[in-house]
Amino acid sequence: MTIEVAPLRLLGGAEVGDETRSGVASTDAAPDSVLFDAYSAAVVGAVERVGPSVVHLAVRGAATAERGRRRGRPSEGSGSGFVFTPDGFVLTNSHVVHRAESIKCTLPDGTTMAAELVGDDPDTDLAVVRVHGPALVAAPLGESRALRPGQLVIAIGNPLGFQATVTAGVVSALGRTMRAESGRLIDGIIQTDAALNPGNSGGPLVSSRGEVIGVNTAVIQGAQGICFAIPIDTARFVIPRLIRDGRVRRSWLGVVGQTIQLSRRRAALEHLAAAGGVLVTGVERGSPAERGGLREGDIIIGLAGEVVSGIDDLQRVLTEERIGERVESVVLREGRRTSLLVVPADASRSQV
Repeated sequence: MTIEVAPLRLLGGAEVGDETRSGVASTDAAPDSVLFDAYSAAVVGAVERVGPSVVHLAVRGAATAERGRRRGRPSEGSGSGFVFTPDGFVLTNSHVVHRAESIKCTLPDGTTMAAELVGDDPDTDLAVVRVHGPALVAAPLGESRALRPGQLVIAIGNPLGFQATVTAGVVSALGRTMRAESGRLIDGIIQTDAALNPGNSGGPLVSSRGEVIGVNTAVIQGAQGICFAIPIDTARFVIPRLIRDGRVRRSWLGVVGQTIQLSRRRAALEHLAAAGGVLVTGVERGSPAERGGLREGDIIIGLAGEVVSGIDDLQRVLTEERIGERVESVVLREGRRTSLLVVPADASRSQV
């Protein structure tokens, strides 16, 4: 009786018993190479989809006075950006183009043209510029709310004019906060280990699907693998306001304050949700705060139904929707809880 045994098939496609003349089984494709090819294909595909939209921005800023000289020398800088509409709107960082006197944009094909600043928002470190050129390729925008730690991301930039410089990594963490140059906190920051080089600021952070999910913005100096990007969901909120108004409107009270901690006893007696508040150290004349009755020495612990445990909470509450709205301000004054009605105004400068 003869028993035939079917050959076993290996991952690489070879069969047990299917040997070469040298007696070694054939392994045409090892598992490691298959995984590497899949990773490479994801990165290459994302770069091919978004790379044609990435631009280099050369910025000439306002003249700055130098010590010992009467005439200042205009400051110069550069960064990256990416086209997000076919008619030439480009997204970048505010710190790249803020107070720019002139901006030159270089497309991936080497074409250089003048760009105009449409608007910028230092509080989120985002800005929109516009170029007018033929055959502009718009990068597709994704969503950042669905990101997960460990997800593959690709950072594309144009540092120092080197076209489509690419680094890849993963989402290291979500929900970070970072303080903008204006002093406000930016929420929901994406932390990634995709390396960012000088000049990468303003470039896109891209998912494996080839969609922009963040705007590269900062690197922690002296630390390896700690880079940050502003989520594209934040950009989706900011972009239409910059195109419409040239800035993001926020409300303003007209107080100077500082974050303070309250004693546990005080917090317990007042039934406070947080043992902190904003100590008012100054009130501007004619401001909404003065008209509403706020005084120096008051401790703001609530505004518009929101808990205020510090200056950052107060800034978060003072959004565009609060402009002209009568809201309740809860303060501690001489040891007593007091409620005042204030009407925040349109902020003309980055104060609270």
